[in-house]
Amino acid sequence: MTSAPTDTQHHDPRSLPRPPHPSAWPVPAPVLRGEGPSSRCRVVSGVVYATPPGIRGLELDLYLPADDVCPPVVVFLHGGGWRAGDRRWAGDVQAGDLFAALLDAGIAVVSVDYRLSSEAHWPAPLVDVLAAITYLQSRAEDLGVDVTRLGLWGESAGGHLALLAAVGASAGDPDQQLRRAVTGPVLSWYAPTDLTTCAGDLGHPVTDADSRESQLLGHPVTERVERVREASPALQVSAPFVEGRPFLLLHGADDSFVAPRQSQRMRDALHSAGAQVDLRLLHGAGHVWTGSDTARQEAFEATTTFFSRWLLHPADGDTTTCDR
Repeated sequence: MTSAPTDTQHHDPRSLPRPPHPSAWPVPAPVLRGEGPSSRCRVVSGVVYATPPGIRGLELDLYLPADDVCPPVVVFLHGGGWRAGDRRWAGDVQAGDLFAALLDAGIAVVSVDYRLSSEAHWPAPLVDVLAAITYLQSRAEDLGVDVTRLGLWGESAGGHLALLAAVGASAGDPDQQLRRAVTGPVLSWYAPTDLTTCAGDLGHPVTDADSRESQLLGHPVTERVERVREASPALQVSAPFVEGRPFLLLHGADDSFVAPRQSQRMRDALHSAGAQVDLRLLHGAGHVWTGSDTARQEAFEATTTFFSRWLLHPADGDTTTCDR
């Protein structure tokens, strides 16, 4: 019998129990053409990065370019309204297929599971995301990735978590140490960014206790207002964490699941705080890029171009994980 979700008691991601350090990291299995996301990649799947009390171990999958030594890495967070989904899927696309272009460009991808709203309420999923990043940082040499060149990318609910992990909200990282160490590019696909307005932007009643936002929080969005604001990245932007930092926000102009206004709110907040932010509304596309193959392809290409620009060419003199 599954126990009811509870509010997370320990917000610091470093408080989550981790599995013991392996004596030898699993050797990534080569994936041949037609069997994986890229013609040249290696995959390490089902790595347990944290073990919250009372539920499943939280896992991640690592996709590595086959021939690249110490590549930059993008952390990917799946969608599903915080109540569904897992690391193997991105909307209606298998995650591995989504990552193919990044792998071919020489960028590794880590796809992360986090606790869903049926397992734990806010801020549990953000705590998990930060714990996964902490785990990557502590295992970078074993994994052979360069965590000094680390990007964040999420779709829908995962985009919400990626943005929160970047902008400086205190939930899940009270002393802000982790956010100060993660300063790379951030990409969101059709993300909810202001939980106080998600329903209203779609013309839905904000008092719905069964809404996705209410299930994430464990209470209606009309209650405990400060907690709702804490879970809203557009309301938590802190200039010291985003000034000069690159953000790309992609959203279907015809999205009837998460209103485009949500990405516009995020764009406005980031711009006011001095971030380098680009918002693109892709015409003809709904949520998960439904309705427009052209928009879907544009989103894929923009994603690869964005991360290639900001992760493949570190500034002269920068020290990478591989140099240490």
